[in-house]
Amino acid sequence: MTDPKTGLTYAQAGVDIDAGNALVERIKPAAAATARAGVMSGLGGFGALFDLKAAGYDDPILVAATDGVGTKLKIAIDTGLYDTIGIDLVAMCVNDLVCQGAEPLFFLDYFATGKLEVDAAARIIAGIAEGCRLSGCALVGGETAEMPGMYAPGDFDLAGFAVGAMNRGAALPAGVTEGDVLLGLGSDGVHSNGYSLVRRIVERSELAWDAPAPFAEGTLGAALLAPTRLYVRPALAAVRAGGVHGLAHITGGGLTENLPRVLPEGLGAEIDLGAWTLPPVFRWLADEGGLAQGELLKTFNAGIGLVLVVAADRAEALAADLAAAGETVHRIGTVVPGQGVSYRGTLA
Repeated sequence: MTDPKTGLTYAQAGVDIDAGNALVERIKPAAAATARAGVMSGLGGFGALFDLKAAGYDDPILVAATDGVGTKLKIAIDTGLYDTIGIDLVAMCVNDLVCQGAEPLFFLDYFATGKLEVDAAARIIAGIAEGCRLSGCALVGGETAEMPGMYAPGDFDLAGFAVGAMNRGAALPAGVTEGDVLLGLGSDGVHSNGYSLVRRIVERSELAWDAPAPFAEGTLGAALLAPTRLYVRPALAAVRAGGVHGLAHITGGGLTENLPRVLPEGLGAEIDLGAWTLPPVFRWLADEGGLAQGELLKTFNAGIGLVLVVAADRAEALAADLAAAGETVHRIGTVVPGQGVSYRGTLA
């Protein structure tokens, strides 16, 4: 005769509801700090409410974007440095929204792991809240999924969802023409693209994550986790000042693939590679990985995180405004007849 089966609990199956509740309580203050005009509900409901009229829009068009952080997460997991990876998540979404001419309004995150570690998760979501605060958008909710058997111990994944708005008729790109000037805003490093290649290069170098970074102060892991720069506030200010015809967020595909996305048929971009200095992290990656210039420009941002396509007679004034807002501005080229991106000179 077999023994009667003992009762099982969800916790014994690997899912701790109490830990999930504890995480929600931990992150409520961080989420509350991102409140902005238009938010109508806090965390805990089945959905989040947002009042577009209260946000100042009379005839709004909604814009949505979603993204993740990619294999940069593996460096955060391997090093235990979780505090800024959430900023990357927000930046990858809201920097895209602003390229459409939209103001980010609210953000939701999806955090999935095999076993929920409340302290680590709270640090990650605090980073998400900080990214939202710096972008002027509200963290209105999200989902924490504990899925034992789906993820190895310590592993997790992140996805983000941002919604923005603009008044009807304000969508970008618009009015791009031959002779427009390309203003490039400096990046803060690798941002959140190309990390499968970054990790392969680090493996080839045989350096540990806690080794001194060859190109910066601090450890290699910390240097490569420098968060994606948030361009929302200065970019929106430039758009509202007038003369901006297009914006390109330089992510996967680099300048080579992203600039053509904002250029109309029959127009291309000519870029002077001598207009800015290649940041040390990219020089190290290129040297250690034996990367050809074309490969570097098509994989990484190469030091230019956002490009503004602006009217030639507004370029000087907009560059000055952006510099005053704390951006590093380079006049990197012009819009020309043709298609795609052509380069002059070499990265130095």
